Amino acid sequence: MGASELSIVSLGGGHGLSATLKALRSLTTKITAIVTVADNGGSSGRLREELDVLPPGDLRMALAALCSEDEWGSGWAEILQYRFSSEGEMNGHALGNLLLSALWNRDGDPVTGIDRVGELLKIDGRVLPMALEPLDIAAIFDCDGEELPVRGQVQVATTRGAIKSLTLIPETPRFTPAAKVALHSADWITFGPGSWFSSVMPHLLLKEEAEAIAQSDAKKIVIFNLPEPKSAREFAGSSAADHLRLMLLHAPSLKVDIALVDESSVSSEAQLEDLKEVVESCGGKVIIADLRSEEEAVHHDVKKLTLALSHIFNLTLLR
Repeated sequence: MGASELSIVSLGGGHGLSATLKALRSLTTKITAIVTVADNGGSSGRLREELDVLPPGDLRMALAALCSEDEWGSGWAEILQYRFSSEGEMNGHALGNLLLSALWNRDGDPVTGIDRVGELLKIDGRVLPMALEPLDIAAIFDCDGEELPVRGQVQVATTRGAIKSLTLIPETPRFTPAAKVALHSADWITFGPGSWFSSVMPHLLLKEEAEAIAQSDAKKIVIFNLPEPKSAREFAGSSAADHLRLMLLHAPSLKVDIALVDESSVSSEAQLEDLKEVVESCGGKVIIADLRSEEEAVHHDVKKLTLALSHIFNLTLLR
């Protein structure tokens, strides 16, 4: 089996998942993106509240990321991401958000609606929601010694303090059946990068999905975020080891085969040893690579990420 025949499931949401999907798209067409559905801000939040549909934004971004690079694919990816600019109610809405919401509002079937847009765009792979109903993220933060309960993706992402607990509302949502099938048949499962509380962690908070991940024979790779200043939002300033500890706190049985981290994230020997200790405790090893974008210091470079993932997959296949 070559790398192009690998079946890969990518978990996450937002810009981080988009970068992973763009990197994988040039390696294999057997990609399934399982996307978080807890966004409650911006265009997605408005459509979710008005129409009682899934927040479409992260799903739209995943669809656009899997468009081919030919004229058809790049053209549709661009129009899907187009945002209206006006003084009225349409301001800020992305065309892809409206298209997905229209199909869901008319037919009431989230997966079929996403598949139809995927067919229109001729994407490589498939995009699925992690749950068949909108979710909320709830957290309890320790803010200067006082417990502060917070609900909502935007609110959780912008609250300052030490995270004490993280849960989903509803606690047992309907896990997407096709997502369970994809996890069962995957060769690799990727986590991240992205907003850790709202894009990565929800996949381990949904009990049925966490069980499917644990039961899958797929190898697991965690792609860690690039370092952010402590003044930034959501878990910024925390180390890669802290990010993995949070995952293991909520999914103690999680096995990680590869921890892929940018060299700037382990800039000291102490940071590297700390990460190695946590990764080795769940069965994996650390791979360090240059992944940082030259233009945007906190974002991954898609070409660099492609090379790193290709190296990992090929090394594994050669064993």
